[in-house]
Order: sequence, then structure tokens, then C-alpha cells
Amino acid sequence: MKKLQHTPEGVRDIYNIECGKKLSLESRLHKVLQMYGYHDIQTPTFEFFEVFRKEIGTIPSKELYKFFDKEGNTLVLRPDITPSIARAAATLFPDNDMPIRLCYTGNTFVNYPQSYQGRLRENTQMGAELIGVESIEADAEMLALVVDCLTTIGLREFQISVGNVDYFQSLIEDAGLGEESEARVRELIGNRNFPGVEEYLDSIEVRRSSREALVALEDLYGGEEVLDQAENIAPNSKAIMAVRRLKRIYEVLKIYGVEKYINFDLSMTGLYGYYTGIIFRGYTFGTGDAIVKGGRYDHLLEKFGKKSPSIGFAIIIDQLMNALTRQHIRISYTRKNTLILYDDGRQKEAISLAKEFREKCKNTELVKRAPGKTLEDYISYGKENYAGNMLYIQSDNQIIMINLVTGEKKMIHSDN
Repeated sequence: MKKLQHTPEGVRDIYNIECGKKLSLESRLHKVLQMYGYHDIQTPTFEFFEVFRKEIGTIPSKELYKFFDKEGNTLVLRPDITPSIARAAATLFPDNDMPIRLCYTGNTFVNYPQSYQGRLRENTQMGAELIGVESIEADAEMLALVVDCLTTIGLREFQISVGNVDYFQSLIEDAGLGEESEARVRELIGNRNFPGVEEYLDSIEVRRSSREALVALEDLYGGEEVLDQAENIAPNSKAIMAVRRLKRIYEVLKIYGVEKYINFDLSMTGLYGYYTGIIFRGYTFGTGDAIVKGGRYDHLLEKFGKKSPSIGFAIIIDQLMNALTRQHIRISYTRKNTLILYDDGRQKEAISLAKEFREKCKNTELVKRAPGKTLEDYISYGKENYAGNMLYIQSDNQIIMINLVTGEKKMIHSDN
């Protein structure tokens, strides 16, 4: 059998310092979520297919990793954690009518088509879900929480783009578009191809006022001033209420002091079909995709038997790490091992010393010197593995301490 020495397309190994930095980043973000009162939840890596079926509004079935259990049930690796949280909340808190704050860390799996070559198919997400609250205060809290998470880990140049699917949907309904036409318009607007939008709407003879309103979405991007523009061209009361909600949310965000990170994009259509109301995405330079995705999903829990308005977001950890690296923002990673190297016959002294260090909560690695290996070999090994110091217990029980950062050597023990 041929040895497999590489991973399938779209997944990769993460190890050593990169893995340590990723875990450190997750720990710092998790602390912020806890400070806002969110409680941990873990859901299964795979679920029944029904949790992610088309009616739920998640990704297309063809992009799911599907398999079968022994009873013949169709199972899928989760492509999105929010439906899993919704299922769990409806099951665990069926009669709860108070706010439920949940946070999570987990991997998602999407079988992207060939055209997405180079994109990771397994991603780590960290997110928060606020269940049972429909208010603008809840919307503002989630946006402020996102900003706090990103600034806490050192990110400064980023923007949270906020929209409202009710506004966009009102324009679609006003234009009287069928399912196929709506999908085409969504695709064109998602690609910000507004000349294409105008040309397509003209080709299917959409009335002028509706065509102009949809094309005007191109300019409805920016600060709070675009909200007045959006309200002026709103075709109905549903769209007007959507804009006014965004205005009220923005006023609360000013109290949080995070308004400088917020802009508005009324052309946002929602990544998932279960979104209702406010939606948002976080962007920064150094990555080609959003680092945060979120929104309100007031009817998702109904699919699992519980009526409850909800809102949440997910931070895409892998995308965030790429951005931090490219922006030269240091990811705090303080681990420094002490390396204890010992000659044959000095095992007892080495283990005793390592035990003493570990009792003082010092990371300590034990290595027995191999025949033919030089001291310089182990100094290089220690540096490669981010050890701070090396203690070498020699055969005559002399102990040399070597600072692997400065190269300084010091005798700290001798029986002679």
C-alpha cells in the first residue's frame, strides 16, 4: 500500500508555533465572549442531513460532505454551526423565555466546487449566539462584541459592513422578480456588477422605478448618511422600517463607542437563506474573504420546534490569522520550554529536576543525548522548538545552563 504523505485538497496540518498561536488567539477571543456573559456549548461535528436541508437555508446540498450510518440515515459534516446551535437550543431550552447566550469554537466543512480551488474546505469558527431577544439592543450588542473581539487581538484597520435583508428583499418584491430572475440579480449584485444588473433588468422589462432602485444600491454604501438616501428610495413600509432600525442600532453603537468601525451596505443579500433583518460581515486587508459573518435569524429555531428570535456571528479563525500575519500583528504566544538534556546514566537526576520544574508550572522537555549527536545539535533543536533555556546534565553530573536566546553558558552544578 502506498504511503499517504499529504492531505486531501482543502485541508492541512497545523503544528508547532502556528498551532500554538492559533490556540492562543482562540483563548483571547473566548475570554472576550465570556466577559459579555456568553456560555460555552459544543455540538456534534456531524448531524442528520435534515439539520442542513434546503428549507433551513444553509449551503446547497451538493456542497455538503454526506455519508450514511449503519441504519441508513444520511449524515453530514456540519458546514455551518448556527443551525446546530438552533437545534440544540430548541431541544435543551424548549420552554425558556429568557435570553440565552451561547458561544462556541468548532470546525466546519464545505465541499467547495472546483472553481474555488485553493480555498480551505475545513475552517475553524468561533462564534456567539444571542437567543430569545428581538431588540435593537441585542443587534448592537453583537456588533459591539465583534469590534471588541477584533480590537482585543490587536486588529485596528477593519470595518464591519451592516445591511438589512428586509430592505433588499423589499426591492426584489417591488420589482416582481421570479425565482430565477431573483437568483440572477442576487448573483450580479453580490459581484457588485451593477451595470450588469441594469442591463439584465432592462432585458426582462422590469419597470423603471424598480430598476433604478436596485441599481442605486451601488451607492448605498458608506457611513450613516447613506441611510437617509436608502429611506428616500424605499419602495414600501417594510423597507422604511428596515432602514429606521439600522438608524436606531447605530445610535446604540455610538454609546458603545464603536461607530467608527461600522459602515452600511444596503446591497448585502445574506450568505444564508435563514437570515432575517440585520446582517453583517467584517473585513480587513490581508485576506480575500470576510473574517466575520453574522446576522439575525428570527425564524430558524422554529424549524426545530421553538419560536425564538435570535442573532449571532462567527469569526473565521483561519482567515483572521492570515490577516494578522500579513499585517505583521503579533499573535501573543508566550510558551517557552526548558529543555533538559542528559547523558546516559543521569536519568534519575534528569527526571527529578524535570519534576521539580513542572511542580513550579514550568514547561519542561526531557531529552536523552543520543550517541553521535553534538551539543550544538541540541542547541539548534531547542531553538527550533522555541525553548528558552537548556540544562545539560553531563555524565560526571556537572550541569551547564545555556540561554538559547543569547547563547550564554553557565555552570550551575558540579560534584567536583
